[in-house]
Amino acid sequence: MGFLIFLMFAFGALVLLPLLLLKVLFSLVSLPFKLVGLVFRIVFGVLGGLLKVGFGLVGVLGALLAMAFFVVLLPLLPFLLVGGFVWLLARLARPRPAVRVLPVQPGSRHAGGCPRATGRRAA
Repeated sequence: MGFLIFLMFAFGALVLLPLLLLKVLFSLVSLPFKLVGLVFRIVFGVLGGLLKVGFGLVGVLGALLAMAFFVVLLPLLPFLLVGGFVWLLARLARPRPAVRVLPVQPGSRHAGGCPRATGRRAA
């Protein structure tokens, strides 16, 4: 019985030692990649934290501006509407300016009319 236990441990050692050596070798090969991953995780974590704080501040400032807008301008909205209505009425009441048609100078490039409309070639 003792011999069988010895054989079981010997066979286990013959199987487990190469596997253990492969694990050590694999961990040594993958160590630089793990270190690069750690550096990237730290850099992007700090960058993400800074961006999160920055966007949070932008959101808080936007909320404060919106609140100030509504607190200040919302009570003034009736006056703004009445003023806009009065301005529209005043604008409708004043006469429109007359359109002045200027004579065409004889030597200008517009003197012959539109070449496409008359069928003539441009000079």
